[in-house]
Amino acid sequence: MPAVAARDTSDEAYVVGLCDQVLGETALTQHRFDWLLGDPGAEGRRVRLPVDAYWPGHQLVVEYRELQHDRPVPHFDKPDRITVSGVHRGEQRALYDARRESEIPAHGLRLVVVRPADLDADGRGRLRRNEESDLAALRKILARASDEDRVLDTFRTWLLAEGWTPVEPEDRWTDLEAVRDGERLICEAKGRTSEKGIDADIAYGQLLRRMTSQDARTRYALVVPTSSLKAVERVPGHVRRLLHIDVYLVTDDDAVRRLPT
Repeated sequence: MPAVAARDTSDEAYVVGLCDQVLGETALTQHRFDWLLGDPGAEGRRVRLPVDAYWPGHQLVVEYRELQHDRPVPHFDKPDRITVSGVHRGEQRALYDARRESEIPAHGLRLVVVRPADLDADGRGRLRRNEESDLAALRKILARASDEDRVLDTFRTWLLAEGWTPVEPEDRWTDLEAVRDGERLICEAKGRTSEKGIDADIAYGQLLRRMTSQDARTRYALVVPTSSLKAVERVPGHVRRLLHIDVYLVTDDDAVRRLPT
């Protein structure tokens, strides 16, 4: 019982509570998925790893990662104790964090990682609990992640249905890269935004910087929600044709349509 009470007053619980307010849904805290497993123990048994918070209605997982997730902290790492993973607890934590980052999106869920530096925190990573400031920060973090990821995930699913194969981008800043029958598609995605014109201009500029190939089979895709239609149309169709840029619109009901040029 004391452990539960301690978690209820922790910075993690505080952040999850603010996320509840932003999302309008109460999280399932310390939720465990059948497919998110730790390393096998001596008897081969694998425990299910918890996530900090899961909102089923939003298909969203939030992980709040204190300083020990990003730098050595002997008190938490316990370097003299070896875990079932064959490494000490700090190294195991990093392994399991990476597993969450891989497995959660692979199972169709959005993952957002929040760190003390994203909010109002002191130098030791403790939150000052400035609720107004923290709520404003979380609204931006969750909105940016939720809709841009929605747009990108919807487009990725559409590409697969169209016979494209996503590949590791040649430029690590590229949102998505895919190949099909010798063609290559380099994609930049944007979600809903209050600065549609500015974000569209930035996205076009990002695609221009990635035009390093002279292969005529390489094309570029700007993928945006329908609310950004007027903003992306400010670049005329004949210019987009010359630059091999196609615009794809992702609707509110997660359909994809290509903008004619």
